[in-house]
Amino acid sequence: MKKPLIAIFLIVVLVLGAWAWWHQRDKGHDDALVLHGNVDIRQIALAFDGSGRVAELRVEEGSRVHAGDVLAVLDTRTLALQAEQAQAQIGVQQQTLQRLRNGARPQEIAQAKSRVTAAQSDAAQAEQDLQRLQGIAANTQGRGVSAQDLDRAKNRLQVAQAKLTDQHEALRLTELGPRAEDVAGAEAQLKAAQAQLALLQHQIAQGQLKAPADAVVRSRLLEPGDMATPQKPVFALALTQPKWVRVYVGEPDLGRVKPGMPAHVTTDGSPGQSIAGKIGYISSVAEFTPKSVQTEALRTSLLYELRVRVDDPQDVLRLGQPATVHLTTGAAQ
Repeated sequence: MKKPLIAIFLIVVLVLGAWAWWHQRDKGHDDALVLHGNVDIRQIALAFDGSGRVAELRVEEGSRVHAGDVLAVLDTRTLALQAEQAQAQIGVQQQTLQRLRNGARPQEIAQAKSRVTAAQSDAAQAEQDLQRLQGIAANTQGRGVSAQDLDRAKNRLQVAQAKLTDQHEALRLTELGPRAEDVAGAEAQLKAAQAQLALLQHQIAQGQLKAPADAVVRSRLLEPGDMATPQKPVFALALTQPKWVRVYVGEPDLGRVKPGMPAHVTTDGSPGQSIAGKIGYISSVAEFTPKSVQTEALRTSLLYELRVRVDDPQDVLRLGQPATVHLTTGAAQ
């Protein structure tokens, strides 16, 4: 009797174990969510800020570039010559401003004083000539000197006195130096010349087309000798980061996914290799299933877009590549 009981007990244990294993497998299967989509990458249409003739292109399609790398160069010889001219103009303005700030030299002041002295002598001589003629006229009752001579002597005295006044004012202005307005005007002209040079140097710097971020050159759209403008891209770049897989989930499974949920991404080319990722975006608007998405549901079903961001340091994923996303919703919850 013991042997049949033991056999029955073992059979019951095996049945219960099999049932538990099957139940656990179905539960794990229910927790797994598999979605299909395509890899998406941001792209840049890279163009020069200014216009000019392309002098050099340094990369080809497929080249990997890093942020700050010079990819292309414009012919900036004309701008370089203009910059030299602006630099010379700055030198002229600096000398003019320095001359105004220094004021008159001692030699110039001495020269102005000499002119005053000469004017004083002329005025004194003219006054003496007039007094002599007036004395002669008084002693001869006007017969020794004509009225015309007296008038000419008076005019010479007035002219000499006016010249003396002018020389005094010239000496005063020389000693005072330039006006503040003249100095300010020279400073403004110097700043304008410096701004012009800075603008030309900025335009020369813009003649180098640099990569804004780490990327891969997808296409080379111009060649050396072509005319480049801000409206004509030179390169099309595909950024290496960020990358994401665009997938779609049906409304019945929408409650099983959350932002930040971990995911694993596989591709047909590397079925045994998975790439870690996480859900970064869940659309709040439903849309019809796109033709590129493979799903068992009907094509007319409404789905919600998910973006699964992936960490791909080996750069395995390519733009538009089909990918499969595996989500373990039960483990995440």
